[in-house]
Parts: sequence; structure tokens; C-alpha cells
Amino acid sequence: MISCIVIDDEVHCLETMHLLLEEYCPDVKVAASVQSGKQGIEVIDKYRPDLVFLDIEMPMMNGFEMIEKIPEVCFGIIFTTSYDQYAIKAIRASALDYLLKPIDPKELQLAVRRAGVPKQLPSMDQLAMLINKIRHPENHFAKLAIPTSEGYELVATNTIISCSADDNYTHFFLKDGKRIIACRTLKEVEEQLESFPSFTRVHHSHIVNLNEVTKYTRGEGGYLSMTDGSTVNVSRSRKESLLRLLSHS
Repeated sequence: MISCIVIDDEVHCLETMHLLLEEYCPDVKVAASVQSGKQGIEVIDKYRPDLVFLDIEMPMMNGFEMIEKIPEVCFGIIFTTSYDQYAIKAIRASALDYLLKPIDPKELQLAVRRAGVPKQLPSMDQLAMLINKIRHPENHFAKLAIPTSEGYELVATNTIISCSADDNYTHFFLKDGKRIIACRTLKEVEEQLESFPSFTRVHHSHIVNLNEVTKYTRGEGGYLSMTDGSTVNVSRSRKESLLRLLSHS
């Protein structure tokens, strides 16, 4: 069983989460549910849960402020939120999980499955990255948290040349010749990278860093030559939008 705590200032959200977990995630047991960040800190210390569902928008102390007050995060975190574009981008770039309200049962099941992997607990670097992004929205954040089978790697985005799909995994190709296999689909990686305008999807299997493109060769879709000597196919449906981006880069 996975023990969890649900933190949300709205009673109906707490009730809904209880019902969803009971029906769709029977392996998850709710140890406590509370309505404030202060109470959240207290019950986390008391119950030592495996997982915390944490609402972002709460009065007095929001979810991010609550996390800052916990000395050591030894549990998985799934943020819950109404649509807040900037907060979601920050969470994605930090490779942390979130659920949009109203919560979709399939998304809930997926997030719980991820949280059930012991090695996928958030690192202090990840949380520091997230808090920095939230505190300083005017800054450009140059790192990405990449979830791997061993944990997370924080990588400078300007070192990424391209990303390629491999079923439910994504291969990151870096300037130093290193390759990182991420435990994320290419679609999820695309969402992580949406805050970084130099990255674009050029094929159902490929994302490239436009700064690392050296040449475009015509064809039905054509292909790109990259700074590491590799080539990346361009799909016919994405050709025009890619050429527009290249012409303005």
C-alpha cells in the first residue's frame, strides 16, 4: 500500500480526491487530509507518507511555500492546481508531477504509478529549481530536470542537441557526446521544453535545438544536419513551420 496525505483548502476537492483514489487507485490509502499548508507540515511529520497530493493555490501559505518549510522531502509530490500556465511550466521543467483540476482519473493513475517508483522521489536540486522558477519568473531558466532510471539529471538546455522517441522513453543527445535515456515520452519532454523557444518538434519521433542545426536539406519533409554530425528527419506536416522558424533564427 502507498500511504498518502491530501492537502487542499477546498473541502469539495478533498472529498473528490478521496473518491477518485478509492475507485481508481485502491493501493493508495489516505492517512490524512487537511486544509492548509501549516496543517500539512504537521501531518507529514506525524504520518511520514509515501506520497503527498498538494494544492498550489492556498491562502496564508501556498503549496510551494509549504515545501520550502520542510527540511527533508522524503515523499513523492503530486501538485494539484487549476490552470496556472507559469506554475505548470515551472513544474514541468523541474520534472515534477501535477494534476489539473478537475482531475482526470487516467492522469491520476499515471501520476500515482510514477510516484510508486522509489527512485523517483524529488531531489533537493529539483525542488530548488522549482522554487527559483516560481520566485523569479523574470529570469531565464537554463536547466532541465531529466528523470532517469537512477533518479534525475539536471542538464543545461544549451548542451542538448536533440531528443528522440523510443516508445515510452526519450533519448537526449548532448554536445559532449553523452546520451541520457529519460523515463518520459517525447510528448512529455516536449511539454517540459515549451518554455525554451529554441526547441521544436520536427517529427513525431524528434525534437531539435534550433541553435544546433547546421543545414536543412530539401525533400518530401527533408532532413536537418546537426552540430554533432547526426541527421534528423523532418515530417512533411512540420516542414513549413520549421522553415519559418529557421528563417527567423
